[in-house]
Amino acid sequence: MKFTNKQFVRWDDLDAFDHVNNARYLTLAQEARFVWGGKIEMVVARAEIDFLAPIYEGNIFVDVDIWVTAIGTSSFTLMYEIRNGEQLVARIKSVQVAISFESKKSRPLSETEREFLTSYLETE
Repeated sequence: MKFTNKQFVRWDDLDAFDHVNNARYLTLAQEARFVWGGKIEMVVARAEIDFLAPIYEGNIFVDVDIWVTAIGTSSFTLMYEIRNGEQLVARIKSVQVAISFESKKSRPLSETEREFLTSYLETE
């Protein structure tokens, strides 16, 4: 199952080349990820982006799809697709690590977290 969230592209997300700045794509993914799994204490261990098409306008909503592709002991892999209307503009992959906010160290995923992640699991 995929989770879809609408994210707002602000006019100040545009850069000197008059398109959405590449760093903003991670912000769009991060905001959607927070809505999707904000109860899981996690950090990003790795992120990679394929920029497929530019977004040339602000003041619009884009769709961010999120799904899980792998679940480990304390980490999991997420895929994201960002669409501007029907056009796929970016594909993002991130590895998330569950942490304890108290100790600031990684920890095993709980059974409840595993069940949640498994409901979004789609193998590539």
